[in-house]
Amino acid sequence: MLFFGTCYLLPMLLAASAAAAGPSLSWTQVFPAASPTVRSYLAMTYDDASKKVIVFGGFNGTGYLNDTWTFDGTTWTKVDTSVAPSARTNAQMAYDHRTRKVVLFGGYDGRNDLGDTWLWDGTTSTWAQAEPIHSPEAVTGPMVFTDLNGRVDEFGGFAGNLYEGAMWQWSGSDWRELHAAMLPYARSSSAVGVNYQTKQIVLFGGLGDVNPTNTWTYNGMTWTMESPATQPLLVYASSAVFDPNLNTVILFGGGSGGIDQNTTWSWTGSNWEQLFPAQSPGPREGAGIAYDPDLGHTIIFGGQNREVPMGDTWELAP
Repeated sequence: MLFFGTCYLLPMLLAASAAAAGPSLSWTQVFPAASPTVRSYLAMTYDDASKKVIVFGGFNGTGYLNDTWTFDGTTWTKVDTSVAPSARTNAQMAYDHRTRKVVLFGGYDGRNDLGDTWLWDGTTSTWAQAEPIHSPEAVTGPMVFTDLNGRVDEFGGFAGNLYEGAMWQWSGSDWRELHAAMLPYARSSSAVGVNYQTKQIVLFGGLGDVNPTNTWTYNGMTWTMESPATQPLLVYASSAVFDPNLNTVILFGGGSGGIDQNTTWSWTGSNWEQLFPAQSPGPREGAGIAYDPDLGHTIIFGGQNREVPMGDTWELAP
C-alpha cells in the first residue's frame, strides 16, 4: 500500500440474489473520447447540480494532482478553474443536497495531512474554499458521505500517527461534531455506502489500530456493529456505492494485506453476499466510484494495482 489513511433490504432476497449473480451482471469497460490521466486515491462523487460525475486530484505515481474532471456518461472533460484545492491524494467528497454543492475534505499532499474544506458549485463549475469556525482534524483517508438528511458527514481518517474516531456534519458554512452514543472504531480508508430507501448507511473495513474487520450501519442517529454471517476479506481503500438497479450497496476491490482485490460484494441490509459478474475490472485499491442516475449505471474510475496507478473507466450493468 502506498498511503496510510482513501440498502435497500431486498423484499425478495433470494430472487434478487439470483438475478445479481446471474450472467447478465457485468462490469463493462468503456472507452470515452477523453479521460483523466492515471491516478489512484482520487476523490469522486455524483454532482446532482450539474448532473455529472466529478473527479478531483489523486496520485499519479510520481506526484500529487489537483485537476478537476467531469463525466457526462459519454466522455470525461477537464474543467480548468482559476481557483482549486491544492494538489492532494486520499481526500474524499460528497454532495450536499441542502446547499447543492459538493463538499471536499482532507487528504495528503506528500508532507502533511490536510484539514481544509472546499466547495464545488456544479452550476458555475467553480471551487471555493470554505472558512468554517470548527473543523475535523486534518486527516488523510476520511470517510465523507451524504447522510440520510441530505447533508454531508465526515468520520475518521488518519492524522499522522493516530486514527480518528470522531464524526462531524457540514452545516453549509461550518462543521459540527456529532456525538452518537456509539461510533465505529477509529479508522481510515473505509468503504461507505448509503441506501436512502431503507435509510441505512453501511461502513466496512479500512485501516485502524483496533480491528477494522467489521461492518457498521447507521440510521441517522445510532451506529450498530453488525454480525453478518458472511463478509469480505478485510480491505482498505475499497469502493462502495448504492446501486438502485440492484437495490443494494455494492462494494468493489480494495487492498488486503498488500494484495489488491477485484471482488464485487452486495450488502443486503444484514449480510454481505459475493456477486459474480461475467466480467470485472482488474484488482485495485483507491478507485473512485459513483452512481450516475442519468446514465443509470455505477461508474468506477482509476485506482492502483501493486502501486501502479490506472486510468480506466468501468460501468456496472445488470
